[in-house]
Amino acid sequence: MKCCLVTLGCQMNQSDSERIRSVIEGMGYTLTPVEEEADLIGVVACSVRQKAIDKVYSKIQKWNKWKNDRPLVTFVSGCILPADEVKFLKLFDLVFRMNELPNLPTVLQQCGVTTEFSSRHLLDHLEREDERTDFWQVDPVYSSDFEAFVPIQNGCDKFCSFCAVPYTRGREVSRASSDILVEVEKLVERGVKSITLLGQNVNSYGLDKKGEELSFAQLLEKVGEIGKRTGKEFWVYFTSPHPRDMTRDVIETIAQYDCLAKQIHLPVQSGDEKMLRRMNRNHSIEAYKQIVSDIRELLPTATIFTDIIVGFSGETEEQLDASAQLMEEVGFNMAYIAKYSPRVGARAARWEDDVSPQQKSDRLAKLSDILKRHSLAHNEAMVGQIVRVLVDRPDKRMVGALSSRTEGKLPVRILDSGEELIGTFQNVEITSTAALSLTGRRVE
Repeated sequence: MKCCLVTLGCQMNQSDSERIRSVIEGMGYTLTPVEEEADLIGVVACSVRQKAIDKVYSKIQKWNKWKNDRPLVTFVSGCILPADEVKFLKLFDLVFRMNELPNLPTVLQQCGVTTEFSSRHLLDHLEREDERTDFWQVDPVYSSDFEAFVPIQNGCDKFCSFCAVPYTRGREVSRASSDILVEVEKLVERGVKSITLLGQNVNSYGLDKKGEELSFAQLLEKVGEIGKRTGKEFWVYFTSPHPRDMTRDVIETIAQYDCLAKQIHLPVQSGDEKMLRRMNRNHSIEAYKQIVSDIRELLPTATIFTDIIVGFSGETEEQLDASAQLMEEVGFNMAYIAKYSPRVGARAARWEDDVSPQQKSDRLAKLSDILKRHSLAHNEAMVGQIVRVLVDRPDKRMVGALSSRTEGKLPVRILDSGEELIGTFQNVEITSTAALSLTGRRVE
């Protein structure tokens, strides 16, 4: 019996997919990337982006046609708006939310999935049902031997006007720190080199359980102590934080531990105060700049990434210029600049999308030019330096080269190296640079 699992969307969906895979394989299924040969097809959907949800509708129409020729069971989970969930109930054999994952074997059996393995897994599940109170307790099947995602928080209470996450994921819920630390320690002992702590609003961790749970800074400290105690080399990242919850003690903690990576992804979305209020971001540009100042002071080698939206409803040229000015002042190492598109379910979807496609493209190009200029200046200063990198895959554009990333997540192409280095730390001398990447040769 074979199962194909299609994963769309963000890193959190990828993490969810790893837990779904664990349950599916426990039922005796073999995972296959080929949809046509699968007896069970599942999709981890993303209602946050319209293109992703359109892809789901396209796929399920195709899969349902296959049912005329052979037995096939389909299911969907992930990040789904209530309106899409209602439509999916008519299209998929099974729709379930991630907090219902421990019950998946039971429900699939009710759908007619009755292999010897599934029955055995079902009995085992029922015997341990009291131990499985939430989907985080399902051990994932990690998709990489050297990189791992560890969810620490789910949902969001911020209700940014452009975002549908609070409606797809619900309100913020923090995972038990004891479970998080056990998972991190197991990964470190396995030799995993890169660990990313995940949450829709990751640095709000613990705020829903004040007095009962660790703060985000305290959680990072505990993770840092794992690195200190084991003496193993690994880098720990987190995404995606909100400026409103980024406190100085978080940055101070990162400075204290070698395993806490010196890289901060801090979405700003706009450099204009009025636009931030329209986006319901609930932080000021002054507060954002103070966080950047704290990072520069306490983490002088850190890279800073951000997210920016251009062409949001009502954005003027002057407001775009404010975003450009902020980019000039901060000098981001990377900025994920997106042209605004309404998200069904988000509050702003009811507002006029009054910036033309051409204006959005022009604004994206303007901010991209600033990003490339600052990134190039930073990268050129690295030529001749020897940097530590984690090799992650063969290079996509140059045969025989490898792709890697620095601790600050800057991409480095390594020339003339073998694939046996994938998943290892290496020292690389930077020999040349481009606007958003570096090239180097491995040194002993």
